[in-house]
Amino acid sequence: MLRQFSQLRKLPIMKLLYPTSLKLDIPSLEGFGVTLHPYDVKSRIPEDLSDAEVLVTWTNSADNLKDAAQRLTKLRWIQSLAAGPNDVLSAGFPSSVIVTTGSGLHDRTVAEHTLGLLLNAARRFDQMREYQLQSKWPQHLGGPQPDRPKDRFTTLRDANILIWGYGNIAKTLAPHLTAWGATVRGVARSAGVRNGTEVFAEDRLPELLPQTDALVMILPGSDSTKNALNAERLKLLPKHAWVVNVGRGTSVDEDALVAALEKGEIGGAALDVFVKEPLPAESKLWKAPNLIVSPHAAGGRPQGAEELIAYNLRRFLAGQPLKNVI
Repeated sequence: MLRQFSQLRKLPIMKLLYPTSLKLDIPSLEGFGVTLHPYDVKSRIPEDLSDAEVLVTWTNSADNLKDAAQRLTKLRWIQSLAAGPNDVLSAGFPSSVIVTTGSGLHDRTVAEHTLGLLLNAARRFDQMREYQLQSKWPQHLGGPQPDRPKDRFTTLRDANILIWGYGNIAKTLAPHLTAWGATVRGVARSAGVRNGTEVFAEDRLPELLPQTDALVMILPGSDSTKNALNAERLKLLPKHAWVVNVGRGTSVDEDALVAALEKGEIGGAALDVFVKEPLPAESKLWKAPNLIVSPHAAGGRPQGAEELIAYNLRRFLAGQPLKNVI
């Protein structure tokens, strides 16, 4: 018995690597029978940490992840803190490594940013700022105004908001929109009622888009969502409708969007994500009329990361299914 106990004590303790790119409440992750090790997400992982079995990622460089995929041969699980860890998936890790996402960590921040973009679209704070910089009074934006005109998007009250990509972020956003009097409907792969909001399948888009005052896109990045909002679907929107994209830049055909804005076929667009980031200086989006450029600022602040890591770590050690597995 004493010999068996001695052998147990010599078993290696599992290593968990956590990124220094985010301030984490590390004491809350202690006591799980693993050792916790910080690492620089922009540098090569130190040799003495190459036997780690768990890797937490956040804003890692492509070189860092590629190196980790080659050298962390004992790795069994990656906990990304990003909602869509495309960087991890493209780094070349073996298929045997479990990858879990940070889905749920960005719901509040992205929903809040989306609400801000919608209010900006309706109230045109961007135009007010432009006139301010010129020391000019934007008379067309002030003074007596028509109340809820049918040919313009000027208020959330009685507005028809369509959210395409109805997941956790949409569920967080929708109550705020309805509280301001908007009618919210969703589009997803399957129809149903989610948290009191009616969600339609994508085959209903030809019917829904013409009734939309503002289209909010929160689609994930994949081959199936590439250019989901194309020229054909843009033409279905009313001329006053706005497009707000906080999902993935690849879900919008940027050339078709610029053409629609230049022709006045839609009211405007507010984009937080783009096909190429940072947005290249030569992009036509910069000077497209009625377009608001947001520098991928909706998320970027995972909230509750420690709770998710601890929850999944507990289940990982117990051999139970993890949350947010890809």
